[in-house]
Amino acid sequence: MTHPNRVYVRSLTIPTDVIDENGHVNNVAYVQWMQDIAVEHYTSLGGLAPTQAIGAAWVVSAHRIKYLLPAFEGEEIEVRTWVETLRRVTSRRMYEFVRRSDGKTLVTGETDWVFVDAQTGRLRAIPAGIARLLTIQ
Repeated sequence: MTHPNRVYVRSLTIPTDVIDENGHVNNVAYVQWMQDIAVEHYTSLGGLAPTQAIGAAWVVSAHRIKYLLPAFEGEEIEVRTWVETLRRVTSRRMYEFVRRSDGKTLVTGETDWVFVDAQTGRLRAIPAGIARLLTIQ
C-alpha cells in the first residue's frame, strides 16, 4: 500500500530491449528500474550532494520483488517509490509498478539500503539532515 504524501512517481513506456524470450518484461529490468528511481528520487530531494560531501554512499543489501502480472512492449507504466523505514544505518524503500491503462499492480518490491563510508565500506550513522530529507511528510 502506498503512502500518497511521500510517493515519488515516474512514468515509462516499456522499451523493446527489456522484453525476454517469453514476450514480456525481463525480471532484471525491474531491478534496474528500482535502482534508477531510487537514485532519481534521492537526487530530487537534494540528498546526493550532502552525501557525497561527507564521503558517504548508499549501497543495496537486499532486493525483494513480487511479480504479479506481466508487462509488455509499448505499455505505459508508473513506477512508484517511497521510503518506508529509516533506522540508524539503514533504510527500506518500497516500489510499485502499475499499468496505466487499467491501474493494475504488476510488480511490488522493496530494497534494503545501508549508509556507508564511501572509502571503507563501513556502516555509518545516517546524519540528521539526510534523515530529514527522507522523512518529509
